[in-house]
Amino acid sequence: MSPAGGNYTKSSHGPLFLQNGRVIDPVNGIDRQADVLIVAGRIVALAELGQGLEIPAGCECIDLKGMWVVPGLIDMHVHFREPGEEYKETIESGARAAAAGGFTAVACMPNTAPVNDSQGVTALILAKAVGVSCRVYPVGCISRGARGEELADIGEMKRAGAVAISDDGMPVSDGQLFKRALEYSANHGLLVISHSEEVSLSRGGVINEGEISIRLGLRGIPNVAESVSVYRDLALAEYTGQPVHIAHVSTGEAVELIRRAKARGGRVSAETAPHYFTLTEGDVGDYDTNAKMNPPLRTEADRQAVIAGLADGTIDVVATDHAPHSRLEKDLEFDQAANGIIGLETSLPLTMELVRQGVLSPAGMVELLSVNPARILGVEGGDLGIGRRADLTVVDPQKGFIYAEETIVSRSKNSPFIDRELTGKAVLTIMGGVITHREL
Repeated sequence: MSPAGGNYTKSSHGPLFLQNGRVIDPVNGIDRQADVLIVAGRIVALAELGQGLEIPAGCECIDLKGMWVVPGLIDMHVHFREPGEEYKETIESGARAAAAGGFTAVACMPNTAPVNDSQGVTALILAKAVGVSCRVYPVGCISRGARGEELADIGEMKRAGAVAISDDGMPVSDGQLFKRALEYSANHGLLVISHSEEVSLSRGGVINEGEISIRLGLRGIPNVAESVSVYRDLALAEYTGQPVHIAHVSTGEAVELIRRAKARGGRVSAETAPHYFTLTEGDVGDYDTNAKMNPPLRTEADRQAVIAGLADGTIDVVATDHAPHSRLEKDLEFDQAANGIIGLETSLPLTMELVRQGVLSPAGMVELLSVNPARILGVEGGDLGIGRRADLTVVDPQKGFIYAEETIVSRSKNSPFIDRELTGKAVLTIMGGVITHREL
């Protein structure tokens, strides 16, 4: 067993019997104490307590009294730095961090080095993902080289295994190109994920524009840099009749635009990240680069608007935007430091805080972290139906822990939550019937 978070991969596919857990499966309308039997990587039985399931020989029985058993968590927005910047994160190390956070699958954004704009890079990512601790779904670029000038070979990447396209890290500023991406991707069944940012408004900014940016003497990024671009992306999606997914929503204005688009019947989905409903621009403190990201942390009013969007279904997904950086990129002056934080190992407890506050129900949390990501990406997962692949996460809702740097599984340590006391933890992660992380 690894000293970092207790992560390990089990080599066999022996049967598992999960006893006495609270099974929460919104897709099948289940929220009750039940036993779950897993054989050959599939869920073969889910029964009320005491119904007397026939347990196969050699089955490992695990008592989960007081625990929640939920469909495996899916993070549809991570940055694993392979190929090109493996010193920050590899696919293998990122997958271990994902499993430690309760994730059985992730979707990897394409801003690697080289960027994933071709069949070859997509195939390389999938080859590197064989045998790691979670499922890895590549996201290809919208444009060649992520330069926003011409479409990448979308069909080629789809055939190689990409599940979506995005130039995440940079927006597609050319409206005609974004319109063509929406139309062309539809022919291949690929989702378009938009990094919505008007660069002419955000260029040079490093923090939310407002009183704090003025006090710190840092160039700000106004809310309108996000909302103007969200408006364009929603308008083009409605014009073409194609779906669009808005990434890392951080502003109240963007939440309201998405809410109105959905009310009109627009084919839009959206995500936010835990830092946008947990932190504000004030957490930058005295130039803490671990609180620097793009989009930046916003105001308390924006934070509350994001929470309201999660509560009413305007925002469909909680995704981490896991962005590992080494100290080489973070231990710099604030305006020189890289954007982004790691998030795979803190996403679940931070989202569970909304459950404790009564903002979300446990089933609502499962929808944000599992059901909706599977549906939006079009991948298997998100439910615990009989015969389904046994991707499950077991959560101890009362388990408190200190998120300490020495226990972080990710290769990078750039998080504003280090040394924070958190509650709620994945204690068992199961992928295809194989235990990939265990703290029981």
